Amino acid sequence: MKRCCRIVLTGGPGGGKTTAADLYRREIGDNVVIVPEAATILYLGGFPRAGEVDVRKATQRAIYNVQLNLEDAQAAHFKSRVLVCDRGTIDGAAYWPGPEEEFFEHVGTTLENELSRYDAVIFFETAAVGDISIEGGNPARVESNAQAVIIDQKLRSLWSKHPQFVLVPHNKSFIKKVTTGLEEVAKIVSSHHRDSKQKN
Repeated sequence: MKRCCRIVLTGGPGGGKTTAADLYRREIGDNVVIVPEAATILYLGGFPRAGEVDVRKATQRAIYNVQLNLEDAQAAHFKSRVLVCDRGTIDGAAYWPGPEEEFFEHVGTTLENELSRYDAVIFFETAAVGDISIEGGNPARVESNAQAVIIDQKLRSLWSKHPQFVLVPHNKSFIKKVTTGLEEVAKIVSSHHRDSKQKN
């Protein structure tokens, strides 16, 4: 296999993607590697969540580079496993304090290049679209419900351009929603392993 299969879990704040990633790791630990969310790592490490435009741009640039290198390091270390990425390199464009195109220019890439890094995208729609509180004990999350909906829409407009984009819509039952997401991840992983065996 030339490179790891990469599945990105994304969506607005409070979508359930991190919970889904953790549950999937516990259920199918031998086949996948979870790439943690770079933003949370950096925010908990001291990077500011707000501030002047230049501060926010510097933070998003750092998040992009950490995400990029986290994925590449995990791919190099676990060559035969599927990477399940908690967010991806495109997410920063939705948080960028300016036009989305400016984000890609700023970090020296394009939307098309970043989409091509991933084999599939599973998009967890934020619970905020159902007017359900997204507070979940994550100290790095500061968005209001209204802000979460806007970010969700921006992310969806970007990621939906991927040829294997799967939407996991909001559901009043969080368990049902996460279960749906887990089933989608399982289908993609199973398909990848089946294709790999056929090639070998």
